[in-house]
Amino acid sequence: MLVRHTTVIAGPLAQQMRRAAAARAGECGGQILTLPLLAARLAGGFVTPLSAERLNLAVQEALLEGAFRELESVRHLPGMSRAVSRSLRKIWDADIDLRSVRHGGSDRLSDLALIEDRVRRCLPVAMLASRDLRDAALGRIRHAARAIGPVNLSGLSFVAPVWRSLIAALAQEVPVEWHASNHAETEWFTGTIVRQARFDHEPSISAVSCADPHHEVVESLRWARHLIVSGAAKPYEIAIASAGSIAWDDHFCALAADAGLRLHFSHGIPALSTRDGQRCAALSDVLLHGLNQQRIRRLVSLCRGQGTSLDALPERWLGAVPRGATLARVEDWRRTIAAAALKDPSLLSAQAIIPLLEVLMKGISAAQEAAHHFLRGRALQLWAAALQSAPAEAIELSLGNARFTSENDAADSIVWCTARELAAAPRPHVRLLGLTDRSWPRRAGNDSIVPDHVLSADEFDVDPIAQADRRHFQVILEGASAGVVLSRSRRSAQGARVGRSPLLRDHLETYLSRARIPEHAWSESDRLMARPNDAAKVDAIASADLCWHDWHIGRLTPHDGTFAADHPVILKAIARVQSPTSLRLLLRDPLGFIWRYGLGWRVPRDREQPLTIAPDEFGRLVHELLRRAVDLLEPQPGYARASDEEIEKALQKAVRAVREAWPLEGQVPPLLLWSNTVDFAASMAHVGLLRKEISDTGTRSWTEVPFGQPDDFTVERELPWDPKTPVAVPGTPISLRGTIDRLDLRSDHSAARVTDYKTSAPPKNAGRIVIGGGSELQRALYSLACRQLLEDPRIVARLFYLGGETMVLRLNDLDAAIGQIADFVNAAVDMLRRGVAVHGRSSFDASNDLRLALPASPGYGRRKLVAYNRASEKLARFWSAP
Repeated sequence: MLVRHTTVIAGPLAQQMRRAAAARAGECGGQILTLPLLAARLAGGFVTPLSAERLNLAVQEALLEGAFRELESVRHLPGMSRAVSRSLRKIWDADIDLRSVRHGGSDRLSDLALIEDRVRRCLPVAMLASRDLRDAALGRIRHAARAIGPVNLSGLSFVAPVWRSLIAALAQEVPVEWHASNHAETEWFTGTIVRQARFDHEPSISAVSCADPHHEVVESLRWARHLIVSGAAKPYEIAIASAGSIAWDDHFCALAADAGLRLHFSHGIPALSTRDGQRCAALSDVLLHGLNQQRIRRLVSLCRGQGTSLDALPERWLGAVPRGATLARVEDWRRTIAAAALKDPSLLSAQAIIPLLEVLMKGISAAQEAAHHFLRGRALQLWAAALQSAPAEAIELSLGNARFTSENDAADSIVWCTARELAAAPRPHVRLLGLTDRSWPRRAGNDSIVPDHVLSADEFDVDPIAQADRRHFQVILEGASAGVVLSRSRRSAQGARVGRSPLLRDHLETYLSRARIPEHAWSESDRLMARPNDAAKVDAIASADLCWHDWHIGRLTPHDGTFAADHPVILKAIARVQSPTSLRLLLRDPLGFIWRYGLGWRVPRDREQPLTIAPDEFGRLVHELLRRAVDLLEPQPGYARASDEEIEKALQKAVRAVREAWPLEGQVPPLLLWSNTVDFAASMAHVGLLRKEISDTGTRSWTEVPFGQPDDFTVERELPWDPKTPVAVPGTPISLRGTIDRLDLRSDHSAARVTDYKTSAPPKNAGRIVIGGGSELQRALYSLACRQLLEDPRIVARLFYLGGETMVLRLNDLDAAIGQIADFVNAAVDMLRRGVAVHGRSSFDASNDLRLALPASPGYGRRKLVAYNRASEKLARFWSAP
């Protein structure tokens, strides 16, 4: 005959372990229930306990109705529903009847009683809060023998007052035993108590001190792996726990996979560590922070393949979208996709993304509609739960707190859990983390809804967190038959010093260094760090070690910019057609020139939309406005003959065109900032356009005039020469190409004026500048191009500073400047061909985006100073040239 019996447990870990034990023992007729489920089983029918998610939703609805005495002004604040739910659960656990307490005159308790009534009203008929569930169970206690059978309270260290009367009533109907720890709070229980038997041997207890929470995780994985490999323990006999889990969760998620260990997260894995969680995070990022290309690329890449409308888009359609474009408006996307479809008709179906973008443009108010288009399955469930737990505006916070059930079974895995859960299902081998004065025991504060002056915490907080933490600590130590390691951090995750927990006062601790050689490694990388001889055999590590060695000796090495003479990569970099920008890099930073044009190194673009544009991009913006304005004025009426009013109208047309076109080509700031940036650039361009200084009515003007372009260059407008004609620096192996900022040319080509616009303010002693140590090459190189492409006209070369106080500076001796540049170039080329590349005057400038590749230590420069000076002796005299 089947005998029904019931085991009462506390927490999901205890439930999984008890079910595994029952399965291994072949038990039949057993029920494994928590106290709320036990009451629901007794209450009969379809009664279920009130879940935390359903309570939060019910409290939200109750708060929306308003009409409160004290809580009216704060009922809409983020987190209010969670705070009220937490307070209600405490009051229910304390078995306090708010309907009787509210008559004492407290407006706060009256508000809570009103919320409780509204919660009861909006719950399904079969879903009951704990006090109501207890009362319903007591009303059917006579059926306990058949519905419940003998009861075993297993692993409970504390029972809330709300359930104590039910257990006492059960003891009158069926046998009730409590298998309890010696530290469990059992004073109120009048039934049979079975205490845990003492072990034959005294378990070992050791204490260790780690650097920070990350180091604690590393040491715990080393400890767990050592236990398994040595045969001292099975995975299901090992537990790692802390009073709270948040500080260590991300580290365990990141490191457990590398360790090759099965790790069960009893409290669930962070949702954002999964692909479904990242889908929700990508969608919330777009809805809360607006459209841009990077956010859309991330969203599309994560959400494709779920059976959504995104799957109908062409493969690699995003490859036709310019990578640098911001695309912060739906209209920008529409125009970009239309332009791509003109080049490739197969991309025409990509326009199906436009209706989805229109939904995203609505912002967080369209959270549910957007989820319907982009999410499926578990991701959609997570999104719905996040919207229910808090206002949509706080969805990022809700997603950060959300968790998924762990994929590994607790019955055959190492468990990572909270101390509360481990106390309900102890394991032989235990490592406790976070034993600091701030984390264990945690400090209990005033309840945010029911502070002490409203209702004393002694009355409704029946199990204060500090008291619970101390009890769980003692219960875990009592149940760890094989041994316990007590671990703490010397610093918090933020770097602040933290002290020892008072629970460690009787234990001497071992100081563990982050750089120590462990007794057992937790991963391959950890093994290599512990065995330098093995690590030296790995090519990447050996190369890094040699680099570190070379950086600490005085002579130049291959890690400082030396290589074989006439290296093919160097010869190819020199032979390419140079622009003024690349030539300036060659002269002012030869090592950076090799990195960029020899090795092809590039700095990744910032994924976030910038608030400003870089100085070089701003200069390009001003030049673009100048070019468009002058092109609108040429040939009729002609820039030289145009009135100030005609110039302003042309500039305004250029501004409108650039304001619309640039977001489709590169990253620009948000709309308002972008508009202000264009207006500021237009004010500079306006200064440059009004200062014509042209007396000959036959003079023709051009801006952004190309020269030295490749054979496939497309000519789209009238130019003063063939832009494909080669241009060379006399006496050097260097060929040039570029665009002249502005060229004023007489109709008979007898005279030309070359202008190099600068958007910065003029430097000190600007009148002395010739080539500026290699930083001001443009006006001389532009003049050189005019000489070679025109019939040797008389040339005036000038710098025009548009920032600050405008200043125009003429180059007095063009021939001398060109000769100096040629000597400078030959010195740099000769050094590179000899197999040496040194960092130059601009290597450590803030504008050098490759400076991150240089050693950060100032000691490096001091060690190499003599060697670098010897190698760059010929170049150094040019770096000081005016």
